[in-house]
Amino acid sequence: MDPSLARRALAASTEITSAALAGDDPDAVLPLVVRSAAALAEADLGLVMVRGEDGRLTVEAAHGEPAVLDEDPVGTVLSARSAAARVARSGVPVVADDFTVDPRTAPFVPRVLRGYGPFAVAPFGTRERRLGALAVYRRRGAAPFTPVTVDVLTSFAAQAGLALVLAEGSTARQRVAVYEERERIARDLHDVIIQRLYAAGMQLDLLDRKLTGRLAEPEAARLAEAVDQLDQTIAEVRATVRALRYPDPGESSPAPADLLDSVRSEVRTAGELLGFAPTLEAHGDPAGVPVDLADHARAALREALSNVVRHSGARAVTVELRRDETALLLRVVDDGCGIPSDVTRRGLRHLEERAASVGGRCEVTSSASTGTTVTWRVPL
Repeated sequence: MDPSLARRALAASTEITSAALAGDDPDAVLPLVVRSAAALAEADLGLVMVRGEDGRLTVEAAHGEPAVLDEDPVGTVLSARSAAARVARSGVPVVADDFTVDPRTAPFVPRVLRGYGPFAVAPFGTRERRLGALAVYRRRGAAPFTPVTVDVLTSFAAQAGLALVLAEGSTARQRVAVYEERERIARDLHDVIIQRLYAAGMQLDLLDRKLTGRLAEPEAARLAEAVDQLDQTIAEVRATVRALRYPDPGESSPAPADLLDSVRSEVRTAGELLGFAPTLEAHGDPAGVPVDLADHARAALREALSNVVRHSGARAVTVELRRDETALLLRVVDDGCGIPSDVTRRGLRHLEERAASVGGRCEVTSSASTGTTVTWRVPL
């Protein structure tokens, strides 16, 4: 082999490997591959063709002289019976002195390539991951490709394909690492930050109740505003958690965050504020509850427990989570003083609105003698 050709082949392979492993977009690497292949083979046209699931090949990148390329071959689809498709499947290169008349290739020559004659195609990829084929062409009447040139093309196609396969694996690992980091941040925001904000809001609200009538109106208003701001911040953080977990607005997940774990966390936080641990009863497996319903259920439970902490004076609280084939049910029962007449029903309206928005309902029964029961039920 010509030493200069060997050096050029090595330099081209190194350049492509560096570009691929640097994380460059494959759309930017493929033109580099085909340009290098055309230069090494001293070809008038080079094509990179990628296999589809149906066995056909699609031209993804091309490089050729403007005078020869009257129309862009990118996007051209080759039959699964074409020589290039057979090479992509078998891994064995094919050479023709004139592919427009060679019986192995002539039946499958697309119109855009009829101005060419000498042809060589090599498998692109690895034995385990066959990406497609790398083909080179010369104008009709030009000298055929020599065995040495075909050997260089085959070796180069294998090395360039290996670089892209390795890059795919590297990119996939990087993507997984990004997703894992997003999930970690989302989990910390949900399980730590939101819970702390929620607890702080509860403490401020309790303080507001204890100081009722003892604060000047401006100070009371500022305290109430601080509680509202915490509620708004919690809503914004929850929106951020959703965006981290599902960055595509149209994305849905069959495996939402564990609802039962969230319920346990809400109950534990309420227990810290009440001074005793509420009883939690869970029936059925809530793991498959759709994401939107799980989000509504978490918010509904937080609202219901917030009302218990703020207003009930209860000595016992029971939280029931029940999931069956048709519905998800949340029930919060306390033995407190019932809902005072002077307490705003904004929180209860939120519970009713959340249930109604997904086709469910929320029922509240309350009395000074028996306490309060909130039953929140939505269909699955």
